[in-house]
Amino acid sequence: MKVAVVGGGSTYSPELVHGFGRIAERLEVEELVLQDTDAERLEVVGGAARRIAAAHGYNGRLTLTSDLDAAVEGASAVMLQIRVGGQAARYTDETIPLRCGCVGQETTGAGGFAKALRTVPVVLDIADRVRRLAADDAWIIDFTNPVGIVTRALIDHGHRAIGLCNVAIGFQRLFAGWLNVSPDSVHLGHAGLNHLTWIRSVEVSGEDVLPMLLRTRGDEIAAHIDLPRRIIDNLGAIPSYYLRYYYQHDLVVEELLESPSRAEAVMEVERQLLQLYRDPELRDKPELLMQRGGAYYSEAAINLLSSLFGENDDVQVVDVRNNGIIQGLPADAVIEIPAHVGATGAVGLPVPALPPHQSGLVAHVAAYEALAASAAVTGDREVAFRALLTHPLIGQSALAEQLLTDLLAANRKYLPAFA
Repeated sequence: MKVAVVGGGSTYSPELVHGFGRIAERLEVEELVLQDTDAERLEVVGGAARRIAAAHGYNGRLTLTSDLDAAVEGASAVMLQIRVGGQAARYTDETIPLRCGCVGQETTGAGGFAKALRTVPVVLDIADRVRRLAADDAWIIDFTNPVGIVTRALIDHGHRAIGLCNVAIGFQRLFAGWLNVSPDSVHLGHAGLNHLTWIRSVEVSGEDVLPMLLRTRGDEIAAHIDLPRRIIDNLGAIPSYYLRYYYQHDLVVEELLESPSRAEAVMEVERQLLQLYRDPELRDKPELLMQRGGAYYSEAAINLLSSLFGENDDVQVVDVRNNGIIQGLPADAVIEIPAHVGATGAVGLPVPALPPHQSGLVAHVAAYEALAASAAVTGDREVAFRALLTHPLIGQSALAEQLLTDLLAANRKYLPAFA
């Protein structure tokens, strides 16, 4: 079995390689390929990955390459963790919307829209190469944000793809620690869209312990998602952190205007990580990696691969087609829910009907995501304008027009379809 990681120069990669060592007995990966267009960075990250792999039980071949075709040729699974334009493009995503009084964030609102426009065409080109060169039944596992829009574009174009996010597994690990149980025994009633979800139940041994967690750990949960406890008490559910951008939009804008951007913070963390990765004595993932974001990503990715290609089926939270699972959404929407994962793919499990305050917002954002995916593929400025007009955090014509003009100008070199 061959697994290719596109964007293998990411500072996440050493943690991912560490995970392949942990599952060596369950899943034999003969070759793991880290591919990246930045050869110098790949050499640094790949060197650390090799040392970590050797120290943690991965005995397969670890290949570094900048050749995308060579990376995906014959692969059974291709994992996507790319960032078109790097952190510099992320900086514009975060700062341009703030000029208009809108949240600047890499996956939500106008910032996430710009990232989708840059990313979707590149991902579809990668996917076309996977279709030509990889194994006939190869899976594409997308961790590239905005996951919902990117996964939708992949599936819309007939690719065998599953989207993956670390939000659910982070909550699962948090609750397991509080309850002193194994993470595998914690089952989340997690539903919505990527970065727009609510946890409405937490089952352990068949019992829903969410009411108890809200009662006894409410303040800690509120601090974890950076929202007032009143919100979770009122909802009787736990919103993902990203719902803060909706529930406290104006407050978040004020905070973002007064502090350095997340892109600047991540750039500094990455600079330090790359320095650590150059140390020939490094044999384990550094603690600093937790500050990079994406906690438990490697565990989620490894678990997904194990279920797709191993002998054990499992229930995992992934991004898949709706196909009637969430009532009121189009069948072709991509949703984030628990799914039964096995050799034939991921089959979404039934989801109790969303209450109006959740279903309305989900429907609104799902409509925006469909338009954003279309705009990214077609380069149609009118569809792009309609997408921003549809987004609940924008929704005003003058605002949408200004944002579109500014974002297209800032990203011109990445958007040939709009030329």
